[in-house]
Formats: sequence, structure tokens, C-alpha cells
Amino acid sequence: MGIDDASTSGTSHRAENVGAYLIERLRLLGLSHVFGVPGDYVLGFFKQLSDSALNLVTTCDELNAGYAADAYARIRGIGAVCVTYSVGGLKVVNATAQAYAEKSPLIVIAGAPGIKERIGNPLLHHKVRTFNTQKKIFEEVTVASAVLDDPHTACQEIDRVLFEAVRVKRPVYIELPRDMTFAHVKPSHQALSPRAQDTSDPNTLQAALDDAVTMINESQQPVVIADVELHRFGLQDKLLALIDKAQIPVAATILGKSVVDEYHPLYMGIYEGAMGFASVRDYVESSDCLILLGAFMTDVNLGQYTAHIDQEKAIYVTSEQCSIQYRTYARVGLHDFLEGLLTAPITPRIPRDFPHPRPIVPFLTKRGEKITVKRLFERLNWALEDNTVVIADVGDALFGGLDLITHRKTEFLSPGYYLSLGFAVPASIGAQLANPNLRPLVLVGDGAFQMTGIEVSTIARLGLNPIIVVLNNYGYATERPIQDGPFNDLQVWQYSRFPEIVGGGKGTVATTEDELDHALDAARAYTEGFTIIEVQLDPHDSSPALQRLAEGLAKKIR
Repeated sequence: MGIDDASTSGTSHRAENVGAYLIERLRLLGLSHVFGVPGDYVLGFFKQLSDSALNLVTTCDELNAGYAADAYARIRGIGAVCVTYSVGGLKVVNATAQAYAEKSPLIVIAGAPGIKERIGNPLLHHKVRTFNTQKKIFEEVTVASAVLDDPHTACQEIDRVLFEAVRVKRPVYIELPRDMTFAHVKPSHQALSPRAQDTSDPNTLQAALDDAVTMINESQQPVVIADVELHRFGLQDKLLALIDKAQIPVAATILGKSVVDEYHPLYMGIYEGAMGFASVRDYVESSDCLILLGAFMTDVNLGQYTAHIDQEKAIYVTSEQCSIQYRTYARVGLHDFLEGLLTAPITPRIPRDFPHPRPIVPFLTKRGEKITVKRLFERLNWALEDNTVVIADVGDALFGGLDLITHRKTEFLSPGYYLSLGFAVPASIGAQLANPNLRPLVLVGDGAFQMTGIEVSTIARLGLNPIIVVLNNYGYATERPIQDGPFNDLQVWQYSRFPEIVGGGKGTVATTEDELDHALDAARAYTEGFTIIEVQLDPHDSSPALQRLAEGLAKKIR
């Protein structure tokens, strides 16, 4: 449900104080869960949350609560994290920065010292510099922020900030002083309408569509590049309708992976410059009409800028800009442009000789053969089911995971641009709570697991059942090809014994192909809790994509 629906709903009249009004608005936006860690400045609001229709999910650490809420937002369309002042809030900054960079609508709610407590500028605990320091920091990584310091304006401020999160799909910040939580309010019931700048200018839109259709119809080899904004704005079905109508092959990016059913007959694979398959790269870069939809032109998406996209041959449309060749069209939105293409007179063609993802060949287990990264991901392809959501952490978990063939929309989550280690394990909590019909397959390196793997405790407490595959290569394997040294080494943990520590789940170690085969089959059958499979790998073994990325990064530091 959108914020406009929430604004006109008659149910919000029940909210008689600031905290209750905020909870009601979160619920009407479609939230069922809020993630966080308690602290004294936010305890009153936590009590309100726990007594409300929302489910309050406490995690082991605030950063992990932010990751969980980010993953929840990527699947549900909105997510929320609630923490205390500074010691909690500043931990969430990194997760918020990631959500900003990758366009995930995360709502950060931070409890704070009461307004009356701030008189005389006392040195209250958790204070850093001024009482406004935390808000100033969050202003750098959010699109809207508010301090609810006046009950007469609190409802309007809540609506303003939430509206921005929904409108642009980026994080926002709400600071709730503890003496304002139960302050009386009178909701105005004022309906919110889309802002003028959110509606495409009809004349400019038509001009852009006319030019785009002419370019597409005159081309010999058009290609669609589908990226992350199609996920965030829920435009996957319109994308499919467009490529089916026009019969134009489509490739995804790293951030956009799973935006198209990867078994679709028009799907080519991932386009990632020199990091990807040559067949996809050659077909895309020889196209005379590249239609880039919702694309982020990041260094990772473009394979360390080894991708070669000719602007003269490009139609480039995002939620923030529209350009065709060298012309720019002001106030043309991605949604309206896609809608327009669906009814435009595009001439269907019969595409020939375009690449397809490599077919999944039967995995023939070699008994006693030591497992390699390449063989690991070949076997994981056989572990995917229709209800699997792959959550890949940074490193070979991500770059090896790109070769997995996902079955449906939004089945691959990863911080593929911001590249923050430690996302995957806490993200599995948010993903499975956002859609209980999904079962996460978590791909995480040992370095990332040592950062945030303690959240298996929360997973056990909630009775969730992800399959967690720990790629144990004894350190930061992503960094070794760039610059090796003892700083890349880690203390060796017994990852498979974490179920003993947290009192739930099952664990196993796999060093050979047959051990991996057995472990994955057993994990698939065990649905009562989580499974950790520790896959022991050679420290210098890595996927070809990661090797190519590392080579490019290594040149930058020499």
C-alpha cells in the first residue's frame, strides 16, 4: 500500500500520540515487522511496537538489524529499523548508506533524549558533540529526515518523510525524542498527492517515446539492459511485457540479477564487461540500439569500466533521467516511459543468434575429489528450487553466485554496488520474514561470517530455516589477488559447530564433492531450522569473475 492510501485511511484516527501514529503509518505502508535493538531512549516506543500489530524483531547488533531491514525492503517494498541514540544509531549508518547507494527504501527510527532533557546542553549519555550530530550524519545518507520535536507538526513530518521513502526508494531518518513518544496528536487526515515533478511532462514524454521507437524500429540488433530500479519500483512485469511484445533480447546487470526469469527464452545472461562471458559482452557491445532501463552505471556493474557502451547507440532511462543518444528529456519518468513503450508501435522482430545462459548440466559427483569454487557453484545450481532466494555476500559468494540460474523474480539479493561485507546472514532474516514462502540460500565467505554470523542466534530464536553455505578459504580471499599479506588471514573457526553455541539448527563440514552433495541434500530435507554447511576451500582458489575483478583493482593500487 502506498503512502497516499495511508493518508486517507480512516484507521489512522485511532492514533492519539506520536508513537502510535508512526506505528499506524508503518503498518499501512505494508510493514509487518520492524527490526532493532532496545536502548533506554527508545524503550517507550519499543513497548508500543511490541503491543502493536507490528512484529518487533530484536537482533544481536544494530548494524545487522539494518541489514535485515534492508533485505526486507528489497522484497516487501519498504523496511524499518529502530534503535537508540548514537551508540545504536551510528551503527546503522553503514546499512543506511548501503540502502541509499542501492536504492532500498529503509526507514531509520532512532530514539533520542527528550526535548526537555536537552535544556542547558547537558552531557547526557550517548551524546557525541551536539544533540543534532546524529541527524546531520544521517542527512548525508538519506533523502529526507525529521526530528519529531513538536506534537503539532509530528504527523505531517512523519507523512512527509515516509512519502519520500516510497517516492524515490531510498532511506529516510526519523528521530523520536523519548518525551515526544506519548505526546498527544490530532491527525489531520490530509491526503497526499504525487508531486508535480513525479509526473512526466506529457509533451516531453511523447517526444522521447517517438525518438525511442524510431531508433528501435530502425535498428538491426536492439538489446535491453535491465537493472536494479526495475526491482525497486516493481516494474518487472512491464519489462517482461515489453520484451515479449517487441521480441528484444534482454541482459541483466549484477545489481539487476533475477529481474528477469533466467529461464526466459529472451534472456541472455549478466552483462558485466570483461568480468562476464565474452558471448554476452560481444552481443551487447555490437548492438546498434541499447535500451538501458533503470541502470546504475557503477564500476562493478560495468566490470571495472571494461564495458563499452556507446552513448550514440543508447536509450538510457532511470527514475531520475532520460536520454536518447545525445539528447536529454526533462521530467520523463521510468514508469511512464515503460508504459508508453508497451503501447507504442514497436515492430516485433525475430531475434537470432543471441547468447543464452549456459545450460545446467547434470552434476556428476566425483567421490573423494576435493571441492573447488567452480564445482561448488555447479552443485549449488542443482540446489535451487522455485522458492529459493539466493542471498550472496561480497566476494566469491557474489561473483560465483552470478552464474546461478534463478527461477523467478527477486530471487537474488546482494550488495552488488556498495559491497559491504557481512550483509547476507542478517539479510536472510529480513528476506524470510518479508516473504515466508521463500527459503534463503545464504552464500557467505568466512570473513563476512565472522563479522555478522552471530545472527544465527536470532535465526534460531525465530525458528527460521535458511541454508547457510560458508565458503571457508581461511581469510579475505577477495583481497589476496589484489594485495596479499598476513592482514588477510583470519583465526580459523569451527563454523559447523555454531548450532551447538546457539542451541538450534544443524551444522556440517564439506571438503569433498560427495560430502557437499550429502550436506546439501540433508539441508534441503531439514526444514525445522537452519543449516550451516562449512565448505573448506583452497585459500587461493576463486572464481574467474573474481580473478578478473581483482586484477583490475590491483592495477589501481600499484
